[in-house]
Amino acid sequence: MPTLFIPHGAGPCFFMDWNPADAWDKTAAYLRSIPASLPVKPQAILLISGHWLAPQPTVGATERPGLLFDYHGFPPHTYELSYPAPAAPAVGARVQQLLQQADLPVAHDAARGWDHGVFIPLKVAFPDADVPVLQLSLLQSLNAADHIRLGQSLAPLRDEGVLIIGSGMSYHNMRGYGDPRATAVGAAFDHWLGETVALPAPERNARLADWARASGPAGRLSHPQRAEEHLLPLHVVAGAAGDSRGAKVFTDRVMGVDISAVRFD
Repeated sequence: MPTLFIPHGAGPCFFMDWNPADAWDKTAAYLRSIPASLPVKPQAILLISGHWLAPQPTVGATERPGLLFDYHGFPPHTYELSYPAPAAPAVGARVQQLLQQADLPVAHDAARGWDHGVFIPLKVAFPDADVPVLQLSLLQSLNAADHIRLGQSLAPLRDEGVLIIGSGMSYHNMRGYGDPRATAVGAAFDHWLGETVALPAPERNARLADWARASGPAGRLSHPQRAEEHLLPLHVVAGAAGDSRGAKVFTDRVMGVDISAVRFD
């Protein structure tokens, strides 16, 4: 399986009207294209969302995950969405084993449902909800290198039919959306990101580990201090990619800034 870093949009953006009306159409079309781009149907999806941080890697262990409507101020119907995909307890056990083999701590959360970084993009990409899903947390430390190491421990899952998805946003400065001054900044960081993921793994991972400095001013302007949780799912899937090269496979300019998806094959 490849590993993917996908944009999950703004709240329930794919299920409501926007001005302009087509603001998120290209992103939705990209998400819908994912299943056909895969070598086979996934046995399961392991998803790392920018909306779950924990002190140590934490595996979602809920038997029947509910949905966390962790967005605010959207139309009432967006709080009635459903995504009844099955959980993936066997993959959860395998993730625990892999983390332990890498001498990484692991915890479980038997109560937490899927946040909108999970169910919103998956509802678009896999609308039949017939692929088991497991969510794994990010780390509260926001340490970039630690997230790459976390991903590296998960690499064997690719050969076991598990699709590893990092769900975030390549640009996530909320003040920048709709601000013309942010367009050049977002484009500069997006360009750096595309160059970086295409490098051989050692250089790629070194640059990603030092992203805030290596990307120049555009990096922090695109992901402000202590708000980079939407970028770090990329670090996890880059680590899980091993020696596979990455490439931007989708880019669109939404509300004045560039957002991209990355794939490692």
